[in-house]
Amino acid sequence: MNKNLIAIAVAAMFIAPVAYADKHNKNAIDNCVAAAQAKFPGKLTSIRAEIEEGKAQYEIDIDANDGKQWEVECDAKTGKILETEGEVAADDPAFTSKAKISLDTALKTALAKHPGAVMKIEYEVESDGSIAYEFDIRTADGKLLEVEVDAITGKLSNAEEVVWQIGE
Repeated sequence: MNKNLIAIAVAAMFIAPVAYADKHNKNAIDNCVAAAQAKFPGKLTSIRAEIEEGKAQYEIDIDANDGKQWEVECDAKTGKILETEGEVAADDPAFTSKAKISLDTALKTALAKHPGAVMKIEYEVESDGSIAYEFDIRTADGKLLEVEVDAITGKLSNAEEVVWQIGE
């Protein structure tokens, strides 16, 4: 691979987070991480900067000390937690006992609106007890979108654009 291309890619990994933070409260990410880990003590596995409905937010993934996996969404301006979701296995009864929409149907719904390559599939239990399939979709123009489909109603939520990610 071209050495210049590698250098540009590595530089972008460091510049994009800084540029994103400069547009938002510089302490917000620290506040988000602290609030997320206070709520769910454990190992932080990734942080994403996302845009949802024109608003900047951070998504923090934690492997909690209690053995559960949590996704915490936090406002990039204020540092306040917006939403928490538990990530469960595909066969977890908390998900399967409520799901009325199949994975295939949810995938078709997501890809009909956001064509691209599915990079990741997650099974989510929302803080209000609702359940959703969550897909990371890489679009033809190179954007990474996080798309949720309600596993009970089949309703597609607004996509979140991933600006940058650190971690898995």
